[in-house]
Amino acid sequence: MITRRNLLIGSVGAVGAFVMPAYAHDKKQFKIDPKFEPQSVRYFSYPPGTIVVDTKNHFLYLVQSFGRARRYGIGVGKAGLSLKGEAVIKRKAEWPSWRPTANMIRRNPGKYRKYANGVPGGPNNPLGSRALYLYRNGRDTMYRIHGTTEPSSIGRSVSNGCVRMINTHVEDLYERVPLGTRVVVL
Repeated sequence: MITRRNLLIGSVGAVGAFVMPAYAHDKKQFKIDPKFEPQSVRYFSYPPGTIVVDTKNHFLYLVQSFGRARRYGIGVGKAGLSLKGEAVIKRKAEWPSWRPTANMIRRNPGKYRKYANGVPGGPNNPLGSRALYLYRNGRDTMYRIHGTTEPSSIGRSVSNGCVRMINTHVEDLYERVPLGTRVVVL
């Protein structure tokens, strides 16, 4: 016999199982490990509305209610290049332009010097389709939560410090969070 409780539990499970396919804007579907697809999970550590970036495990959590969060797979910075602590989203951009930081150019001039004047927004831009700009004490940290043209980097520590997401996933997050959202990077 189907009880109201079993119906509710089944409905929650069905909603949590909904996933969005990952695309790299070249119309080729890229298969990522299913654990990195967006999904609803149990999560109790921070209040609703907080974004928690778990760099060690390559997950970003958007806490939605007490005990629940929307989890996304991410790519993060190489050892020593990631932001740690708290920040706030003070700016959001669709198809953002990008310019490597002075530190990026200094670390790898052969790769980044040619982009010193910037790259306009669009499908070939390293920031992907959306960017959430992280600020601390009113100042830009130069770290972003953004899309990527390299979906194979999800689940890895390969970036210059920013948090990378599949473009369709960062678009979903972008629509869910307002300016002023608290971000905790573990």
